[in-house]
Amino acid sequence: MSSATAGASPAPCISFLSDYGDVDEFAGVCRAVMAGIAPGVPIIDITHGVPPHDIRAGGLTLVRAAQYLPEGVLLAVVDPGVGTGRRAVAVQLARGFLVGPDNGLLAPTVAMAGGPERIVELTNTEYQLDSPGPTFAGRDVMAPAAAYLASGVPLESLGPEIDAAHLMPGTLPVATEEGAEVRAEVLWVDRFGNCQLNVDPDTLRRLGAEPGGPVEIAHGADTPRLARWVTAYGDARPGELVLVVDSYGLASLALDRSSAARECTLRAGSEVTVITPGEAT
Repeated sequence: MSSATAGASPAPCISFLSDYGDVDEFAGVCRAVMAGIAPGVPIIDITHGVPPHDIRAGGLTLVRAAQYLPEGVLLAVVDPGVGTGRRAVAVQLARGFLVGPDNGLLAPTVAMAGGPERIVELTNTEYQLDSPGPTFAGRDVMAPAAAYLASGVPLESLGPEIDAAHLMPGTLPVATEEGAEVRAEVLWVDRFGNCQLNVDPDTLRRLGAEPGGPVEIAHGADTPRLARWVTAYGDARPGELVLVVDSYGLASLALDRSSAARECTLRAGSEVTVITPGEAT
């Protein structure tokens, strides 16, 4: 997100992510609320297809997208704790604002951006909708806050400042190494069935794997399956499992024009072991 300063000129864009889906009216109503408060400000729908209540998946989606979004305010709502004591917050970053529930959803993006400059809790009802019930804070609290920020309302008008150290941390898995093996986890399965792992290519190279060469992939009690490290999805031969560095710089498992997730019975959260040749370069 590009530069934006609290209380300065209005931000030109609101970007919106949620787990609301496209069947119910929830995302559309939030858009309508924002359009009513900040008419003329464009709204970008990143996705509303985050799995319901999946804070980790939402946080990963958010951090993947945030670096490519235009100047403005990023509204993220994956909020299984709505109506409870969890806080709704607005975060000022070095470049832009981030609005959402304080449940770990925002933490990876805040960290990627270099940490928060200021955080406020969204408690000022002057900048909220009158709520007929406590279970739609996306509509009544967070969407209005995003729109008011996009209209140039100062951050401090939305509520009291809170200690940045108290922002709820995210829960992202870390791959571990044991000999020539990397114990990894599937972070994300895209709609093509490609499985992104929490492994970077430098780790694989350090353990002896090279582009064009073989690795083995083990999952559960299944016999390890041979795969090849390729540079593009289209380099896979028919039926061949491949490892490719995806557009976010992480290793992904793929099958040419088919689903690696279905073929290998993988989903987000599945544990995968990448077995390298074991000769460090």
